[in-house]
Amino acid sequence: MENIRILYVASEINPFLKTTEVAEFVRRLPQAMQERGMEIRILVPRFGLINERKNRLHEVVRLSGINIAVGDEEKPLVIKVASIPNAKLQVYFIDNEDYFYRKSVFFDKEDNFFEDNDERAIFFCKGVLETVKKLGWSPDIIHCNDWMTSLIPLYTKTTYKNDPIYKDSKTVFTIYNNRFKHKFGDDLLEKVKMIDIDDQMLDPLKTADYDGFVKLGMQYADAVINAKEENTESFKKLISDLGDKKTDTIEKDENFEESYYNLYNELIG
Repeated sequence: MENIRILYVASEINPFLKTTEVAEFVRRLPQAMQERGMEIRILVPRFGLINERKNRLHEVVRLSGINIAVGDEEKPLVIKVASIPNAKLQVYFIDNEDYFYRKSVFFDKEDNFFEDNDERAIFFCKGVLETVKKLGWSPDIIHCNDWMTSLIPLYTKTTYKNDPIYKDSKTVFTIYNNRFKHKFGDDLLEKVKMIDIDDQMLDPLKTADYDGFVKLGMQYADAVINAKEENTESFKKLISDLGDKKTDTIEKDENFEESYYNLYNELIG
């Protein structure tokens, strides 16, 4: 049997950027799976806080140069790559001057949520899927982490469902309690839409907020993992709102890596 191929998608990864627990999770798990014989790719945004010289990022010209549509505009996609020190892992960075050059992640210096964070998420999710297509690398599992990656399960089950790269891919969506209070504009659904996506499919996103993004990711993912063993009441309600969708919690104990290894194998049968 060929090695299982796992694509990890997240908003951050240690040591390049760490603002939440996502960064450590996405640093630890891919290496553990690689050590178990799985083939790994990791994609994250190139937020402006990441020092390119210090972290030795360089552009991958053969992967760059695609234009990604966000609403009525098309934005150029730039792909950069760097290696994780002391690990045989490379990280691909999704970059664009308009979306990722600012020296902060989701909030400005006055702690205001960026109005275009929805567009940044859309650009990132589409950019990931197009980059992996250009790599010609077909993932068995796409493991999405946190709200910024939540459109990928939807896109792989609609627009990309017949693409040879993604036709057999299963998605895992891990949710973290990194909530924000911002509500996006009325044009959010139109910006998210792609081929084979109608209004009804985007029902969970009609609230145009954090909960909407997370619900959408949960609805279309093949497996949903709750990263927090303990959650606030409002977060528990968000999870329970999906009714019969099974949400697992994989505790960060000595069986943590083995649990994910078993989950991946179970998903691909």
